[in-house]
Amino acid sequence: MSAHDDAALLIQIAQWSTQLGLQDATRTLWSESFDPEAATTDDDAVATVLAFGETVGTLTSRGLIDTDLILDWLWVAGLWRQVAPAALKARARFGVPELYENFEALAGQQT
Repeated sequence: MSAHDDAALLIQIAQWSTQLGLQDATRTLWSESFDPEAATTDDDAVATVLAFGETVGTLTSRGLIDTDLILDWLWVAGLWRQVAPAALKARARFGVPELYENFEALAGQQT
């Protein structure tokens, strides 16, 4: 994929994030009242961030968009930190260890 294709896809992802309500969701995750340990996937903000992060993680894991570009744009590790407890609870609840694995893997690549 060319750099221009990556840039066009990045803009599309940014537009989708707006439609998804990512800005409101992240505002909730960064609020002082948000407790990552008490959060669940039933929380709208958590569910939104998990859906977004898993989608972006899948795109990068499949080489459909440049990982460095995404990691330069988003603080994936910070987002994952806030929703990881809920994701891990969901994995245990449903018995699916692969749940949100692409989001987690992408976050692990960010230093």
